[in-house]
Amino acid sequence: MDKKVIVLSVAGSDCSAGAGVQADIKTISALGGYAATAITAITVQNTLGVQGVHPVEAGVVGRQMEAVMEDLKPDVIKIGMTGNVEIINEIVRVLHQYSPRQVIFDPIMVSTSGHKLMTDEAVEAICTKLLPVVSLVTPNLHEAEVLLQQPIHTVDDMELAAHLVYEKYQCACLVKGGHLTGNEMCDVLYDGHELHLFGARRIHTGNLHGTGCTLSSAIATFLAQGFPLYEAVELAKTYITKAIEAGKDLHIGQGNGPLCHFPYLVNPVNPVTEE
Repeated sequence: MDKKVIVLSVAGSDCSAGAGVQADIKTISALGGYAATAITAITVQNTLGVQGVHPVEAGVVGRQMEAVMEDLKPDVIKIGMTGNVEIINEIVRVLHQYSPRQVIFDPIMVSTSGHKLMTDEAVEAICTKLLPVVSLVTPNLHEAEVLLQQPIHTVDDMELAAHLVYEKYQCACLVKGGHLTGNEMCDVLYDGHELHLFGARRIHTGNLHGTGCTLSSAIATFLAQGFPLYEAVELAKTYITKAIEAGKDLHIGQGNGPLCHFPYLVNPVNPVTEE
């Protein structure tokens, strides 16, 4: 019997299905894995923005994780939106209880416009309790600035930040350069031993909703399939580039639209044809 790799996504739900748990499920499925979920929050949002965030009771978050861990035994856990201190503490409790092989954390801490999405107490809980038990953290520039309390504007700044995050929290760090200016983009990975730069040309599109969720869940899936960290990130970067390219001209919603998580099915053959 073939066994699919299993990835548990611990994240918020996006009713417009471009980000959060829904993006994770699509990504993990597109890459051949099996997606399980633990919902941390119900969000009210669409391509125009977020209208509300309603956290799930912390104990329920923990019980969802325990149910999956006991039965499905996921290969990798991906964590996205954590929300409040109580939920963070519960996630950390479960991680200590089950000691999963690898944990990928995409810190949903700062909005695209640079506004903090959580309290200072929650940020402190992430830094002191969660980061020390994850394998890889994937902050964007704004989030890396929050973690280190210093400005980050250039690739050199990103390289220093990746080193500092590792030294401070003892987890690998992928600093994402999507907010860099210009047409050339760069992500920086430091795993405690080597520094890797992943360059790419910017794809001009308004459909970028859920890119962070998609990238982190892609990395988690490739790690679950047995690839080492550098290769998992490289493969995930290739996948997300294809997903952005395939979705750049799609018209879904009136604002910042989603990626195409199944890039090879952009123009699928209709299985129902008229005779």
